[in-house]
Amino acid sequence: MFRILFVLFVVVPIIEIALLIQVSDIIGGFATIALVILTAMFGAKLVKTQGLSAYSDVQGQMARGQMPARELFTGLCVIIAGVLLMTPGIVTDALGFMLLTPAIRTMLAKTLMKQMTVKMHATMQRSQNAYTEHEQTPPFEHHDQQSKQSTQRPSNTIEGEYERKD
Repeated sequence: MFRILFVLFVVVPIIEIALLIQVSDIIGGFATIALVILTAMFGAKLVKTQGLSAYSDVQGQMARGQMPARELFTGLCVIIAGVLLMTPGIVTDALGFMLLTPAIRTMLAKTLMKQMTVKMHATMQRSQNAYTEHEQTPPFEHHDQQSKQSTQRPSNTIEGEYERKD
């Protein structure tokens, strides 16, 4: 987690500043500032239209009683793209515009689903291995054995209802 935060708050701004200095040497300082402002305005417009579209898609899916997983992912990508486009810089603008591209979002969604599936299978396999190492009988059979034993012995539990009257 520290590495991610370090990259976000130290490395990315250094790269952005170095790139902005190089671009300003080529096209000039005012043109670079105008470029950053124009990409932020254009990106904000795209984020607004795609965000509203994703929001209406989510509402439509929910009205039909379906889980809007793809639409929620699209909305998340649009929000992240908006943050990246509002951040001054060329690299963040490029990443933001990439997230606004449906083909990139589809590829990212497939990659994330594949990663989640692999991790889920690995976690299930580990938990199953731990279960077989520590328990010889399945938990339901163990519970059934306890309930059979408890019916054979008299219990000290008194069952009933409780009502408090003040």
